[in-house]
Amino acid sequence: MTRIPIKTACPHNCPDTCSMFAYVEEGKLVGVAGNPDNPYTRGNLCRKVAHYEERVYSPDRLMYPMRRTRKRGEGKFERISWDEAISEITDRWKAILSESGAEAILPYSYSGTLGVVNMNACDGRLWNRMGASRLLRNICSAAAIAGDGYVNGWAGGIDPEDFANSKFIIVWGMNLSSTNVHIMPFIKEAQSKGATVVVIDPFQTRTANSADWFIQPKPGTDGALALGMAHVIFSEGLHDEAWLEQHSIGWQEFRERCAEFPPERVAQITGLDSNDIVTLARRYATETPSALRVGYGLNRTASGGSLIRAISCLPAVIGAWGKSGSGMLLSNSPHFPLNWSGVSRPDLHPAEGEPSCQDYGRSIPRAINMNEIGKALLETQDPPIRAVYVYNSNPLAVAPNSNLVRKGFERDDLFVVVHEQMMSDTARYADILLPATSQMEHLDLLRAYGHLYLNLCTPAIAPLGESRPNIEVLNALAKAMGYTDPVFDDTAEQIIHTALQSEHPYLEGITYEHLQEHGFAKLRTPSNLFAEGKGFRTPSGKVEFTSEAAVRDGFDRLPNYLPPAESEEADPELAAQFPINLLSPAAHHFLNSTFSNLDSLKKGEKLPRIWINTLDAEARGVNEGDWVKVWNGRGEVRLQAVVGEKVKSGVAWSPSLWWHSDSPEGGNVNSLTSDRLTDMGGGSTFHTNLVQFARLEA
Repeated sequence: MTRIPIKTACPHNCPDTCSMFAYVEEGKLVGVAGNPDNPYTRGNLCRKVAHYEERVYSPDRLMYPMRRTRKRGEGKFERISWDEAISEITDRWKAILSESGAEAILPYSYSGTLGVVNMNACDGRLWNRMGASRLLRNICSAAAIAGDGYVNGWAGGIDPEDFANSKFIIVWGMNLSSTNVHIMPFIKEAQSKGATVVVIDPFQTRTANSADWFIQPKPGTDGALALGMAHVIFSEGLHDEAWLEQHSIGWQEFRERCAEFPPERVAQITGLDSNDIVTLARRYATETPSALRVGYGLNRTASGGSLIRAISCLPAVIGAWGKSGSGMLLSNSPHFPLNWSGVSRPDLHPAEGEPSCQDYGRSIPRAINMNEIGKALLETQDPPIRAVYVYNSNPLAVAPNSNLVRKGFERDDLFVVVHEQMMSDTARYADILLPATSQMEHLDLLRAYGHLYLNLCTPAIAPLGESRPNIEVLNALAKAMGYTDPVFDDTAEQIIHTALQSEHPYLEGITYEHLQEHGFAKLRTPSNLFAEGKGFRTPSGKVEFTSEAAVRDGFDRLPNYLPPAESEEADPELAAQFPINLLSPAAHHFLNSTFSNLDSLKKGEKLPRIWINTLDAEARGVNEGDWVKVWNGRGEVRLQAVVGEKVKSGVAWSPSLWWHSDSPEGGNVNSLTSDRLTDMGGGSTFHTNLVQFARLEA
């Protein structure tokens, strides 16, 4: 039997975006493997996708269009044809447009795929043409991008392969062994040559276990730690004054701000030993080249923008930019100079005489923050949201403040369409449910946010059942709406060609044909993007410790520390009632809710669990393996206790994300999280989450 390898790539929300081989026998996917020719992913796959055929052929897989037959949320449907589905959807949309205007329709999507075709093109074209409400897709990294942007002008960082040349590496707020596994060989290579690896995290992760030094601050206090490190570096003359004078503005004022954060004060804020703060700062400044790998988890606190802004200052203080093995990596996604306007088509807009935002006195459609979807569905007026089209996301499970989200989707007068691969929590709330293809069944182009390679996602098998890719469905809906723009005839291949139509030197020689042959291609970036103080995209072209842009946006001119909004420091009354800060970062076997229904991966995660400190457990009579009730003013959940020292007293950790339907009492940890927005960027605040817990008798 012939086993055919097909070059493809992983499209899921992970920095690694792995090059893959899909193995097919007689038209069926029988296995996957890493592409050994890719210099970054090196032929390895993470646990989540190593048996991708299990996901493709999951019993939860949706095969046909369906119409709801019972109460919303019960998951009862009847099969209909694609023609019926398209007709019912567009008939409802046309009625809503004529009665309430285009802004009464809201697309809701995020990163179920990171594909240029099935994410980026789909997030713009139809909705721009319709004039629908815009979705602010801020759930992941918005605060970090804003905070880092005030300092460096963009979130672009160093090449992760360059970590192999570092001598002192700080992994700050990121569990690489679970969420960025392919950078680990480069870090271990540096370790083998004598480098020191430091992990800063409130939880003792798998990555912390492999580090040379583990530092465990209180959640949300990392900004104070960064300012305290800078204080030590300045006060001991370890800063690079020549570099600062030539390539930054406002560093003297920043030094004065840092004088407000001596080690003793920072120790009180962070819960760390002041001597450790001094030692960390000295070693970071002197054991060069030194590099920071900063995780997005840090920015998912109420003061996440300010926190990242403070950390982003550190490489400039010691003149780390522009040297091999030195600098900071937050994200590589801004490095990809694709033809984004050609992909998303912001020039499309309603034709003259069609219902639009101008009916409400607005020049562009209003924006709805995805973190506030529950509130938006229940409270938004002028016009109210009357229809939601969900794709590439599972908001019932992944959006914060789940109980409010559920109430929003339960509205009898709301028309819900869900285009999905699986019978997810959100799919159960659809009026019309559409089957989506997996990465193995459609063509796409993938950029990464954790390295500098483009990957082509080549279909390996025919679409299962009657499933269709996002772009084909949205094109069909556009035509049924009567939109005759030629853009709605574009195929996936045409969109990829459009994306690569760029004169930017980073894309020189990278063609569709090249990607077809090799499967991937590295951007033609300079060997050192930040050499000679270049590479910053602030108004001054330099690192900006003082930011007039921040002032215009209503923020402090200088980086500062803001305590977490739900903390004893900021709200002692709330903290007295709910004394435990619950963190819910990524699980080892799940990726948000994408793999949470697969039996083999659920076995890896075992059960919905919560790690608690021994002292906190003893105070409540909780033993290892006990089930506990965890609650706050937003909701309550049931979790199994893991008792020990991996978290400090006052902190708990529950990896995400189980589906509600697989959780005890039908509630995952997002029943507890807040839809409060971050200080900068309007991002999510999953980790600003005070709770209480108690042992359950049964």
